[in-house]
Amino acid sequence: MKVKKVRIGIKSIDSAMDDFIATAEALGRGEKVRKNSGVYFTSLEAFRKALTPQRMNLLHLVREEKPSSLHELARLAHRNIKNISDDVKYLSQVGLIDLKEEDKKVSARVTYDKILLEIAV
Repeated sequence: MKVKKVRIGIKSIDSAMDDFIATAEALGRGEKVRKNSGVYFTSLEAFRKALTPQRMNLLHLVREEKPSSLHELARLAHRNIKNISDDVKYLSQVGLIDLKEEDKKVSARVTYDKILLEIAV
């Protein structure tokens, strides 16, 4: 089985803007640009706030148990549905969870097996 990975990086806003400008300039010259996909945070502290132990547990539960709804995920996590909903919404916004709505039920999906953390020094 092939392992799917999601890349997480720590980049300053200046560095991210420099990358954006370089990509836009390369595209303007008609060059092909290699797609770098991943989730980037502005500091290690921002990363820690985003991926709390509770949210990491949610990622694991979603990947392993594949709950059919957020209510089922809340039951599996032994947590309040409001807190689960807030955490899942945030994880979706940063690109770590995919949300799927079917029959008026929202379910979450994790499509990777590993998270790789890159920190520039």
